[in-house]
Amino acid sequence: MKNNYDSIADYYDVLSRMVFFRAQVKAQIQQLSAVPANSTILIAGGGTGWILEELAKVHSSGLKITYVEISSKMLERSKKRAVKGNRVEFIHAAMEDFKPSGFYDVLITAFFFDNFSADNIRLIFNQLNALLKPGGIWLFADFYYTKQSGKRWQLLLLKSMYLFFSKISSVEAKTLINTEHFFEEQTYAVLKTDFYYGSFIKAIIYRKPAEIIPVLLG
Repeated sequence: MKNNYDSIADYYDVLSRMVFFRAQVKAQIQQLSAVPANSTILIAGGGTGWILEELAKVHSSGLKITYVEISSKMLERSKKRAVKGNRVEFIHAAMEDFKPSGFYDVLITAFFFDNFSADNIRLIFNQLNALLKPGGIWLFADFYYTKQSGKRWQLLLLKSMYLFFSKISSVEAKTLINTEHFFEEQTYAVLKTDFYYGSFIKAIIYRKPAEIIPVLLG
């Protein structure tokens, strides 16, 4: 199964911290203050679920969270997290197979899009975009590299990561695809941008444009 991290679920967090220290964690935690109280949240590819405990520190109750994860082992670890008074629905599925029952105030996609090939990434973006309510918040964090501004060590690290995860987790992507133009095409507003780990990690808080209500002229 593509993009499935079952084989490294038990030590994924340790491996991440060995390479990136706490940069991936900080990139996500510092976005959570943008989550409104009593909101509905979709987390796509949540991994081991530590983000659920961090959300509970920001809002101890009132959140309705849908947690979609393709790895059954990652999902089992996530179910053991302390979520306080928040409600979490755990869904074992690939995001492209997820069948939602409603729409969401907040989307969280942390180190998620880097798994997908150029052929599938727009389809995944369009699927998620359709699930976010007008005016909703999208918390995006991922690796960042461009030929124009990137450094050689970043490129070498990216190539090493994709080689490793293609063997271990059957990650379908072979290279990092920039997603910012997708948000620009949908006229998302950028509320906040932060960089971590020598600008190799980029975290952006987006707001989806509100619905435009037509004005009827008499």
